[in-house]
Parts: sequence; C-alpha cells; structure tokens
Amino acid sequence: MKDKQALRKQIRAIKLKVSEQDKQQQGAAVHALLEKSEVFKNAKAILMYWAMPDELPTQSFVNKWYTTKEIYLPVINGDDLKIVRYMGEESLVPGDKYGILEPAGEPIDNEQRIDMVVVPGVAFDTDNNRMGRGAGYYDRILKRIPSAKKIALAFDFQMVEHVPVEAHDIKMDMVLSV
Repeated sequence: MKDKQALRKQIRAIKLKVSEQDKQQQGAAVHALLEKSEVFKNAKAILMYWAMPDELPTQSFVNKWYTTKEIYLPVINGDDLKIVRYMGEESLVPGDKYGILEPAGEPIDNEQRIDMVVVPGVAFDTDNNRMGRGAGYYDRILKRIPSAKKIALAFDFQMVEHVPVEAHDIKMDMVLSV
C-alpha cells in the first residue's frame, strides 16, 4: 500500500533526527503513563518487546519489572513469533533473522496466560490504529491471544492524523504517548 510506504518513510526520517537523550526522556514519560494504567497494574503476564535503536526504549522498563511480573519477549521463529520468558539481560541472545536480542529458553506453555501485550509500531492515530513495519508478526500473534489487552507505546511524532488500515490490521486498546 503506497500510503503505508510513504508514512513509514516519513517517520523513519524523523526518527533519525531524534537524540538519544530525547528518546530516553520520552521513554521514561511513556513508561510512567503505562505504570499508572489499571491495565498494567492488573496484568500478571506481559508480552513486551526489547526495543530496536529506532523504537521507544523499553529495556529499562523490562529490567525494572521482570522480577515482579512475568515479562515475556518475542522470539522470531520463521514467519511467526514465539513467546519466551525474560530472565534478565544475561538470557538474551541475538536473534537469527534481524539480530534483535531475544531471550533464550522454552516458549510459554499457554499463550492465553498473557493478559497484556505491549506492541511496537511505526505510526499510530487517535482511533488506536497501528501501523507496524509491514511483516505482520504482531497482527498474527495478537490474533492468537485475543483476550490480551493491546497497548502501544509511541514517541510524540509517531502519532499521526490517520493510519491507513487494512482488514488484517488489529486495533490497539490504548496508545500511550507524551
């Protein structure tokens, strides 16, 4: 879809100009919003993501909470994602496909235990629509655990007026940004 390609390119150009300090400040502010949410307070098993350099940072948040809540991270497995429990940074290994750090270990025994998914994305709108990178990993995993609350974390510039959506795209329950 041409609109999606143009929007991805536009957001990518903005991301290149954001300083590491601004990324960390916005990340901390968004994490504070997440921690105040009832969804997070009530969640026991959370699927997070280990942020890539151009994403809102999640590493400090994951490290803060993994001993108190069950924190899981995705592991790329072909065209799909496995869900593996995070047990500290020493459990991370570079993934096969993109070199993203992923936890080593066995996948979760029952994905339905996940009650909250923190979803990355490229762009979001006020109707809670999300546009990802285009590979469909999260749309597929969210279909498998439909009861989980879907929360997106976003830099301010990732919030746009309208995200082009297709039938397979899954809306978020909440998009947190500052």
